[in-house]
Amino acid sequence: MGRKTGSIFCALLLSMICALPVSGAQESYENLADLGLSSKAALLMEEDTGTVLYEQNSHEQLPPASVTKVMTLLLIYEGERDRKFQWEDTVQVSAHAASMGGSQVYLEEGETQTAADLTKCIAIASANDAAVAMAEFLAGSEEAFVQKMNEKAAELGMEDTHFVNACGLDTEGHVTSAYDIALMSRALMKEFPEIQEYTTTWQDSITHETRKGSQEFGLTNTNKLIKWYEGATGLKTGSTGNALYCLSGTAERDGMGLIAVVMAAPDFKTRFEEVMELLDYGFAHYAVEKGRPAGYGAGYVAVEKGMEEQVEAVTAQEISVLVPKGEGAQWETKTELLPAVQAPVEAETKVGEMIYILDGEEAGRVDLVTAKAVEQIDLRTMLYRLLSLWC
Repeated sequence: MGRKTGSIFCALLLSMICALPVSGAQESYENLADLGLSSKAALLMEEDTGTVLYEQNSHEQLPPASVTKVMTLLLIYEGERDRKFQWEDTVQVSAHAASMGGSQVYLEEGETQTAADLTKCIAIASANDAAVAMAEFLAGSEEAFVQKMNEKAAELGMEDTHFVNACGLDTEGHVTSAYDIALMSRALMKEFPEIQEYTTTWQDSITHETRKGSQEFGLTNTNKLIKWYEGATGLKTGSTGNALYCLSGTAERDGMGLIAVVMAAPDFKTRFEEVMELLDYGFAHYAVEKGRPAGYGAGYVAVEKGMEEQVEAVTAQEISVLVPKGEGAQWETKTELLPAVQAPVEAETKVGEMIYILDGEEAGRVDLVTAKAVEQIDLRTMLYRLLSLWC
C-alpha cells in the first residue's frame, strides 16, 4: 500500500470509528417477568449504563406532577456548576412564585432565601413556590426557564416530553413519559451525586424572615423510600388530580444503581410498593461488573512522520458491563485500532475503540486514545533514521 493510499485509508477508517456510537451497555433487556403493575406506566433503568431492564407503557405521554422538578433541579445544579450563581446567593421571592399552590413552603412575596435553602426545599419538600423562585432567579422568568427545560430535554433525547411550567402543577400540554423521567433522573444522579445530600435527608428546616418576624419552618421528605427501602438514594415524588401518583425512585446496592419510575399509580401507597417491586426485581436479576480501568494499554498505533514511530493506545475511561445474575454470563473485549496516524498527534486523540462482548453480543464501547503527544519529526531525527536504514 502506497503512502498516499495508506493515508486515505487511515482517514476513512478514523471517520468510520468516530461515527460509531459509544455506549455503556446494551440499550435494553427483554422483561424476564410480567410484574403485573397497576401503575399506568413504569420503567426500570440501570443507572451507570442506561440499560432498560423492565418497561410497561414506558413511552406513553402522561402528566408527571412534581417529578417535573427533577429537570428543575438538574438545571439548578448545572447553573451552579457553570458559575451562574453561588449557593449562598440571596434570592428574592416574587409575587408569582409566592402564589403557587399545591406542595409549598409558604414563601411570601419579597421574602429572601439563599439559593441553597430554596434548592433544599425543592428536593426535600417538593416546594412549588421554591421551584418557581429558583426558575426566575436563573432565567429571569418562569417562561424563559421552561424554554431551557425543553432544550435540555431535547439534548437528553427526551422525545416524549414537553414542559409548560417549572413545578409540575397540572397544565394542558405538560407531559412526559416513564422513559424520559428515567433519562433526566439518570443525568441528575450521575452528573450531580451531591443531590443525595438532600434526597436522602428525612427532615430539615428553613427559617422564614418576613415582616412578621423570624419563624422556623420544618421540611419532611415526600419520598418515603428513604425510610422504607435499603440503599435508597432518592429521588422525586409527584401527585396531582390529573397525574395521580408518580415516583422516580433511585437506589444503590453492591455498586449498582437503579432508577425505577411509575406514573399514574392509583394511590399513594401503590406508587411506593411498585417502585420497590421494580428495584427488587433489578437487584435480584442483574449485577454490574467494571470494565478495563482508564489508562489500560490496548496496543500501539504507528505514527507517520513522528518523533516516535508509534504511540500507545489506552482506554479513555472505565465503563460498566451489566450482566444477568445466575446465568454464568461471560464477557470479553476486542479492539479496533487505526493502522497509523499522522504526526503531530495530541495526547488523548481517539485512535480506536475497545468493544465489550457479552455472550457473543456487543455490551458496550469505550474510546481508545493516545497515551501521550507525539511531535512531528525534525530534520536531524529524519536524517538519523535514513542513515540507520542505509547502514
